[in-house]
Amino acid sequence: MPRMERFREIWTRPLDVEYLKRKSQEGWRLAAIEWERETDEAAPKAPGLLEEVPYGLRVAGDCQHLEENPEEMQALKFMMELLIQDVSLQRMAEELNQRAFPTRDGTRWTPVAIFKAFPRMIEVSPRLFSTEEWAARRKQILHVIWNS
Repeated sequence: MPRMERFREIWTRPLDVEYLKRKSQEGWRLAAIEWERETDEAAPKAPGLLEEVPYGLRVAGDCQHLEENPEEMQALKFMMELLIQDVSLQRMAEELNQRAFPTRDGTRWTPVAIFKAFPRMIEVSPRLFSTEEWAARRKQILHVIWNS
């Protein structure tokens, strides 16, 4: 089956029929049109059922599924390491901010923000704890804790 090639064009001039004919002759077919205009009206209310994308994930490029957000996953892993080391939430926030790990909204980490991330850490931990990377890292963490 042939591969479907797509590209998106930002249109800044009036619609030109000759351009559309030329693209059609090149084998392209029009797949979508998006219209926009300026308005003074308030934005329409969002549908009732909207769900936030969990921290550590993002919407994939195909807009069909979620994929890991590498920066946020690193933050979750680091939080778990600090949790294992029995670090206070205040110190955890300081460490995350010092290492410039991102919060979803771009603010600084606080103890409350970390506490709110705990359910996500619980969801992710079974998968993370079973990786070879985590097994090696756990040995390093336990070695540091044991020698402290």
